[in-house]
Amino acid sequence: MELEAQGNPALNKVLLILSCILLSIGGGGPLIMRLYFIHGGKRVWLSSWLQTGGWPIILFPLMITYFNRRAKQGTSTKLFFMKPPLFIASAVIGILTGFVDYLYSYGVARLPVSTSSLIIASQLAFTAAFAFLLVKQKFTSYSINAVVLLNIGAGVLALHTSNDRPSGETNKEYFSGFFMTLGASALYGFVLPLVELTYKKAKQAITYSLVMEIQMVISLFATILCTIGMLINKDFQAIPREARAFELGETKYYVVIVVNAIVCQCFFMGTVGIIFCASSLLSGILIAVLLPVTEILAVIFYREKFQAEKGVALALSLWGFVSYFYGEIKDDRKKKQILVETQVAQDIPNP
Repeated sequence: MELEAQGNPALNKVLLILSCILLSIGGGGPLIMRLYFIHGGKRVWLSSWLQTGGWPIILFPLMITYFNRRAKQGTSTKLFFMKPPLFIASAVIGILTGFVDYLYSYGVARLPVSTSSLIIASQLAFTAAFAFLLVKQKFTSYSINAVVLLNIGAGVLALHTSNDRPSGETNKEYFSGFFMTLGASALYGFVLPLVELTYKKAKQAITYSLVMEIQMVISLFATILCTIGMLINKDFQAIPREARAFELGETKYYVVIVVNAIVCQCFFMGTVGIIFCASSLLSGILIAVLLPVTEILAVIFYREKFQAEKGVALALSLWGFVSYFYGEIKDDRKKKQILVETQVAQDIPNP
């Protein structure tokens, strides 16, 4: 159970599926965050804090893997594998993630889910560009097609978004939310390939146990940054007052923020898991695919308008998703065929 997925194709697929499930659960994060703001929540730093504040959850799977190793290796087994250089790199990424959390929370506080999802969809373009620059990501015709389709889908969603503008919101508030969300999209598009680069440059074997440690450190430092923001903004003192005034009731207020923390941690664990098992580009593509689904759920639960453009965007996103994986399947078959031909050639004795 050391989770050496990179040397085990079968285990790698299992972890990839698990990471995709976690990411899908985390896709509900924008809806929970918006629920907080719709019903009276006003604290942007608190909402930012909740995106990574659930990091202690990661301790449970880490302890399970530790006791499993200890049962096999004895008391000499290490509790953590992370070395100082990797810890420092993870801390830096964590601080950047903390800024992403704030920018995104600021946008969600002022924009409907449909509009914020539209803007976040541009993250795929940033991820593709930074993946090319940082980790020399190789693009095939299928992956390029997926990126183009998903970005066209985001562009289609841009049509008539002004109809979704919250009532009573000023132009300054709306556009500040717009540009803050765009900033979050660009910065997180940089963070994803940076995580992949950290994996590649780490001077130690990257196992899934170590991936969980990396995510825990990233979330810890992002939470520290947001905690400082909360202290300056006096959010901790405001929480009891805000809970009493929450439209859904005080108990549901605390349920909403706890669920928010858990769901967001699922999102981040799914993201780093997909980067570990595949690439930052695939992680960005799956996040982009989830956005139209979030749009539909926002229409169902928050009664946001569902124009024809959103249906077209959903179809384009699914098309891009299928295109990417069809290309991956073809590439995998080609690699297997080349491997078989190489082995056959090596088995043929020289005359």
